[in-house]
Amino acid sequence: MKPSRISGIDRYIFRQLVFALLAVTTGLLALIWLTQSLRFVDTVVNRGLSVGVFLKLTGLLIPNFVEVILPITCFVVVQFVYQRLSSDRELTVMRAAGLSQVALARPAIALATLCAIIGFMLSLWLVPASFSGFRQYQFEIRNRLAAFMLQEGVFNSVSDSLTIFVRARDPDGTLHGILIDDARQPNSHATTVAEIGKLVGLDGAPRVLLINGNRQELDPKTGRLNVLSFSENTIDLSQHDATAELRFRDVGELSMSELLSPSPDVAALGRQTERIRVELNRRFTGPLTTFSFVAIALFATLTGRFQRHGGVIRPVLAVLAVVVLLAVGLALTNLAVRSPAMIPLLWVHALLPGIIALGWMLAPDFAHATYATGLAAAAERG
Repeated sequence: MKPSRISGIDRYIFRQLVFALLAVTTGLLALIWLTQSLRFVDTVVNRGLSVGVFLKLTGLLIPNFVEVILPITCFVVVQFVYQRLSSDRELTVMRAAGLSQVALARPAIALATLCAIIGFMLSLWLVPASFSGFRQYQFEIRNRLAAFMLQEGVFNSVSDSLTIFVRARDPDGTLHGILIDDARQPNSHATTVAEIGKLVGLDGAPRVLLINGNRQELDPKTGRLNVLSFSENTIDLSQHDATAELRFRDVGELSMSELLSPSPDVAALGRQTERIRVELNRRFTGPLTTFSFVAIALFATLTGRFQRHGGVIRPVLAVLAVVVLLAVGLALTNLAVRSPAMIPLLWVHALLPGIIALGWMLAPDFAHATYATGLAAAAERG
């Protein structure tokens, strides 16, 4: 077959693969985003956060979702498109025109390469940056911004040790009928009430200016109730305990430079060397699983006998194989943290299934090529 015809068929199959990949990935991404966003609905409703804050908070998780689903959607798309081509006998016509298994698999391998490149960009750079931004933004909402978003008529839990009640709130932000239950200090539990108050910010820390009120505190030693009246007082609403002021970073937030050369502050936060090594290898092996998934899909669709209405057993077995590989991958990641000797199995899990599937699928082509070469050599000798 002429190279121009072959390249035209490649473009025809590749175009169908790309369009299907965009449609499936977008649909699945929207579904996952919707289901995961439900976790933050309570925060939006109870804290009074704006829609913009909600979209920013959930939008920072999208790169992580794409990284997880891209190898899966690539498998689904290759399986579906090639199965349809087989059912419509297009693959039969292409084989009759002289295309080998390698030529037929070329568009899918090109798609897998493109998805793997995108996966590397996500896992090595974009996902750690977006996940770190998500965790930091979530921390600020819980420990700083939430204090500015008090709802009237309900007890607002700014933290586990700080609760604020506001009877009414004017449009200009003036608070009426304020009660603050403060248990942030060890061995000290104080209740402050005031007629009027106003939220102010200083250096990013939320504070409330109280007017005409009193502070009631029970002395744990004497059991006496100490009452201090004031005409004006300011209370800091930010958290003062060490766990609130210091945000522990997850391994998934660390950049590649931090994983390759952990800084002292990362080690000081209790980062285990095993977890860092596993995360580093996971970021490289994750995108490579795309090739194995695509190879399994190609093996299921390009081998075996033709069936007019499509076979069921081979596609189902391919789906089951990918499900098993996903489960094994999760198990290996957890086990490698406990036993670093299992880290090389992450690479075996990512590459070996694809090598086996491609080798089994392309073996007839190589055997035919070897046989043809032998006949040509024998003809020359004869």
